[in-house]
Amino acid sequence: MESEKETDEKQNPVGIFDSGVGGISVVREIIRILPSEDLYVFGDSANAPYGVRPLKEVRELTLMHVERMIRERAVKAVVVACNTATSAAIAALRKRYASIPMIGIEPALKPAALFKQGGKVLVLATEMTIREEKYHELAKRFSDRAELIPLPAPEIVTLVEDGKQDSAEMDAYLADLFAPYEKAGIDAVVLGCTHFPFAADAIRRYWGKDVRIFDGAEGTARELKRRLTKNDLRNPSEGRGKIILENSGGEEKIRLSERLLGL
Repeated sequence: MESEKETDEKQNPVGIFDSGVGGISVVREIIRILPSEDLYVFGDSANAPYGVRPLKEVRELTLMHVERMIRERAVKAVVVACNTATSAAIAALRKRYASIPMIGIEPALKPAALFKQGGKVLVLATEMTIREEKYHELAKRFSDRAELIPLPAPEIVTLVEDGKQDSAEMDAYLADLFAPYEKAGIDAVVLGCTHFPFAADAIRRYWGKDVRIFDGAEGTARELKRRLTKNDLRNPSEGRGKIILENSGGEEKIRLSERLLGL
């Protein structure tokens, strides 16, 4: 028979951290796959974008916010729903909080590389994600399957943070960004930042239906489900979980998060 403490822990929220509003793309998948879990979602839009900041600063910001989640919200697991923050801090988080499941996110290079033997894959990400060894190790594993072309796209983050994910400004930025690759025979595009799925419609408009788009949100949600199950931390409730949204950027960013989530 479960103790009251064990039951209470299962009902604790899952903490989801992102450098801004981009993590909402992961939250959508978590709600779909784990609908009964309570979620505490924190976005650090006041310091976005993380991708242009020094590694040490990103690590310190991530550790600070996750520590607060654990201390103040008693989260039972943490999803770092930011590729840049994952690259910078996931190893340190797992070392510091060995008893708490820590789930990071990484660019969906594997499914994109396996999509077409010898294909050309454009990997959109932040500068830091592309610089970090974690990305290079992942890319090396699949270099014999496809040509992976890293492409920094920091302005997508800024436009999404401004609520312009589907706008003329986004279309113009993407046109300039993609123009050098228009005749390269691109087969797939990887959305290597959690902000980027919100620009997916604009990206599809540019490349058309023959170019496949991949992102890592669903895989991250499924990994969270696996880890909660393994650690016997699944919420036993059959109802819909509660969602608490907070953002260092204030009410405007919270309202934007609600719109992106479809609340």
